[in-house]
Amino acid sequence: MFTTFSTRSRGLAVLVTWSVTTLGFAAAGCGSQSNEASQARTEVRRDPHALVADGATLLDVRTAEEFAAGHLEGAVNIPVDQVEARLPEIPRDRPVVVYCRSGARSRNAASVLRRSGYDVEDLGSIDQW
Repeated sequence: MFTTFSTRSRGLAVLVTWSVTTLGFAAAGCGSQSNEASQARTEVRRDPHALVADGATLLDVRTAEEFAAGHLEGAVNIPVDQVEARLPEIPRDRPVVVYCRSGARSRNAASVLRRSGYDVEDLGSIDQW
């Protein structure tokens, strides 16, 4: 969005064009967000149930102990700190729905998967199921 202001000062015309999207707090580094975080908020979320029903990989990135204590039916467990090393175990030919306990680890895992070219839907917390 562009806003143009024009004023006269001592006979000189001053024209200032200000871009809200490129200036403001973000240009000063205040309140700026990563591009990925901004995209995550604007993306349309897909229904994780439908994705899994259509064959998506359901990935639980909690610890093995958390997984053993209870997990979503059909989920595969790869703890978040092992995701990058174990990418070959995650099929690339279908979407991946990732979850954890609160959403923080799934967000990190989803980021790793996206950077590696996977089609990812971050469920966040297991409670969102």
